[in-house]
Amino acid sequence: MNPVYEKLQKCYESVKDKVPYAPKVGLVLGSGLGDFADTLTIDGVISYKDIEGFPVSTAPGHKGQFVFGKVGDVPVCCMQGRVHYYEGYDMTDVVLPIRLMKLFGAEILFLTNASGGVRHDLKAGDLMLIEDQISCFVPSPLRGENIKELGVRFPDMSSIYNKELSDIVKKTAFEQGIDLKAGVYVQTQGPNYESPAEIRFLRTIGADAVGMSTTCEALAANHAGMKIVGVSCISNLAAGISPTPLSEQEVIDAGKKVAKDFGNLVRESIKKF
Repeated sequence: MNPVYEKLQKCYESVKDKVPYAPKVGLVLGSGLGDFADTLTIDGVISYKDIEGFPVSTAPGHKGQFVFGKVGDVPVCCMQGRVHYYEGYDMTDVVLPIRLMKLFGAEILFLTNASGGVRHDLKAGDLMLIEDQISCFVPSPLRGENIKELGVRFPDMSSIYNKELSDIVKKTAFEQGIDLKAGVYVQTQGPNYESPAEIRFLRTIGADAVGMSTTCEALAANHAGMKIVGVSCISNLAAGISPTPLSEQEVIDAGKKVAKDFGNLVRESIKKF
């Protein structure tokens, strides 16, 4: 058996009896956005530390647990804290939680993150629908022997973010009076922020927002046949645009500032999925 798939199966076997039900939606809560899970009627919690061989999130503001609850009638599994490549994990470990939610039963992956605005009209506190992504600056989680139990060797990437789900999010934003932006998200390796010259480069190749997560997760989910939708919280203006030095506290604070709109957008969108 493929060792990556074998590890995934061991993780699943170690906690399957603690999973209260098969979730329809797997929701990844980014930096500063984790409190959304606390608004649910919680039916179960699984700490990452209790899963055999599971990578543990060390990023600030990430609690490190799966939270099961319902949004309306839709069963959801929230990742309250994600794993990042910059924490030192292999990329297959970074996407292991996504693949595990797929084994739990999740058909839809709702990705959220905190990012830096690369486009000049984006400002801290904006919410941006992710329409497409640039993932070539980080290693592919599909590198190595293909896990045929999950997907094909060469998955198509022409429609990573599901149009139907994205349209639901757009409609929900309009109904909620939220000025939802839209754009292309690029993932870099981190943990350092980008230099002003790098930001100019990223803007030139078509990026609107930049962060240190998400595209690798979308790639793994797309490989596994999940439907994907994503929203990025613009937490700061990127280097060379921002008049002040960047900090992780700024990211967390921006998430708290936009928490109400973010929560309403995610909650009401999921009800329509």
